[in-house]
Amino acid sequence: MTAKKASGHSTRNTFIILGASALVAGAAFVFAYAALPGLLTVTYSDTSTPGVVVPTIPPLDKLSYDTKLLALAHVATSTNWYAAFLAGMTTITLANSTTTVHVTPKLWPARAAYPEDSRALLPFNRIVAYYGNFYSTGMGVLGQYPPDVMIPKLLDAAQQWRDADPSTPVIPAIHYIAVVAQGSAGADGKYRARMPDDQIEKAIDLAHQISGITFLDIQAGLSTVEIEAPLLEQYLKEPDVELAIDPEFAMHNGVAPGRVIGTLDASDVNAVAQYLATLVDEYNLPPKILVVHRFTEDMVTHVDQIKPLPEVEIVMDMDGWGGQAKKVGTYTYVVAAEPVQFTGFKLFYKNDTLASSTMLSPRQVLDLTPSPSYIQYQ
Repeated sequence: MTAKKASGHSTRNTFIILGASALVAGAAFVFAYAALPGLLTVTYSDTSTPGVVVPTIPPLDKLSYDTKLLALAHVATSTNWYAAFLAGMTTITLANSTTTVHVTPKLWPARAAYPEDSRALLPFNRIVAYYGNFYSTGMGVLGQYPPDVMIPKLLDAAQQWRDADPSTPVIPAIHYIAVVAQGSAGADGKYRARMPDDQIEKAIDLAHQISGITFLDIQAGLSTVEIEAPLLEQYLKEPDVELAIDPEFAMHNGVAPGRVIGTLDASDVNAVAQYLATLVDEYNLPPKILVVHRFTEDMVTHVDQIKPLPEVEIVMDMDGWGGQAKKVGTYTYVVAAEPVQFTGFKLFYKNDTLASSTMLSPRQVLDLTPSPSYIQYQ
């Protein structure tokens, strides 16, 4: 791996320097990825050039990675598809036999670029996030409850997912809408409001308090995700801050948000992913996660052209609300039917119970194919 910059914000709680107090020639020191319990420790050592550090990061265990993908897809170990996927082939020789068979690929697991290194959070972990904006009680639980009430609720939700699937560690997350679509045009006519720094920093600090990660969400309005994402770079270059983009509020042809459902194309998703990849490379970051919300087919066009990158893991998140059967159907026929890389599932404390007496339980969501790796509560 080539020498890269260390993150410029290592004084945050995300990294704790354990072994030395300064970066000098001849020094060796350790950064512990302390914000994410159970994840690896990365050792940085000096090179012949003072001030340049090269991370010593264990390579990705591709067999474990693929095996976890197969488990999420509920593929039985006894099936030909299980063996073919691990072999990376569609023609295999049957066990204890000389017979060769062609295996028809299944939709899942989705074959995509392997993560750049072993610091990737998915698929080895499940992320459980609380969503919203601190200025609004109607946009989700982040604004509905004060932090001293919201945080225990989030931690309790995360524990429910640990109990439902003990084999997959759970990382809590704060999913904050940093760019909010709005009904008024604003000074520049773009129908979106960018949140002030103190509000974004509040979200990140709350995530640090629970040893979690942060997602910054973009509702672009009549701006674009390509314009808005780089404006969050001071936060996205942190190793524990991820990105989400919301096609529902990506508007076109001068239509204001809320009148019709917006849309993004694969080219938009790929452009944002490429931007995140440049940050990963420049600042020596763990692979980033990009969440794309979706509950209709038209919300994301040309899905088959979305390209996950070694530096960026992409989650297609089922964002719709409704009764249990409707939500399962939307996930099955909109998100799972067009594989990209990983999937997510959104649960609404209020709206999901308008048509059903209860929300889907963690166990019911885990039984979906594939089991979602990202869970969001609104």
